[in-house]
Amino acid sequence: MSGNIQLLGDTLAAAKADNRAALIAYLPAGFPTVDGGIAAVKAVFDGGADVVEVGLPHSDPVLDGPVIQTADDIALRGGVKIADVMRTVREAYEATGKPVLVMTYWNPVDRYGVERFTAELAEAGGAGCILPDLPVQESELWRQHAEKQGLATVFVVAPSSRDERLAKITAVGSGFVYAASLMGVTGTRASVGAQAQDLVRRTRATTGLPVCVGLGVSDAAQAAEVAGFADGVIVGSAFVKRMLDAADEEAGLVAVRALAAELAEGVRKR
Repeated sequence: MSGNIQLLGDTLAAAKADNRAALIAYLPAGFPTVDGGIAAVKAVFDGGADVVEVGLPHSDPVLDGPVIQTADDIALRGGVKIADVMRTVREAYEATGKPVLVMTYWNPVDRYGVERFTAELAEAGGAGCILPDLPVQESELWRQHAEKQGLATVFVVAPSSRDERLAKITAVGSGFVYAASLMGVTGTRASVGAQAQDLVRRTRATTGLPVCVGLGVSDAAQAAEVAGFADGVIVGSAFVKRMLDAADEEAGLVAVRALAAELAEGVRKR
């Protein structure tokens, strides 16, 4: 089975044709349990997310703030494995027919084996991978296998990225470009800020790929603000926090479904 890079592209294009930004949600696999994590991904799709990033829990998540670190710790203590990540992707995709990516740091992929990882992700129906700590200049092996398997390779750009660097990154990425709205780690913020808009403008000057903004978006008003200048709005910590704050798993599913609905309305008010 080939991966679903085409489905990802079609989904982002359909949102654009609808004159809105796409809503991209993030949830870690294995949190609060493997089954609970799968149910949560289905719930955010149910609420209105267009795309979901499934996080591969890592013991040293350098891009992630305390909320996602807490969820990763719960998943790792529960014994989550890469096989569980693949199962999460498979079951979410089969249930919804919507694009599911994996967001992972490089070390687990390197240890697991690039060829094996890409083959299993494609077989599970995955659309691609976001690799926040893989330098572009060291990414050729990954990109060869991802392209062979029909998977997108999404790189992260930051406000500190110079124009020349942006051009190098976007020239070899696929699917979309993940624009980090600020320097720092994931987490909700009071304001997403003008840095993000400038980064989107500079990134678009180098590529025709959709540019999606993450880090800091937590409510419908912020989603609407970002949707005014980006092709996609990425929300992670706000979903994870709803799960962490819930009295039980069922309440968590209700909470993330409701947040997805609010954010889906927000991206339509650009």
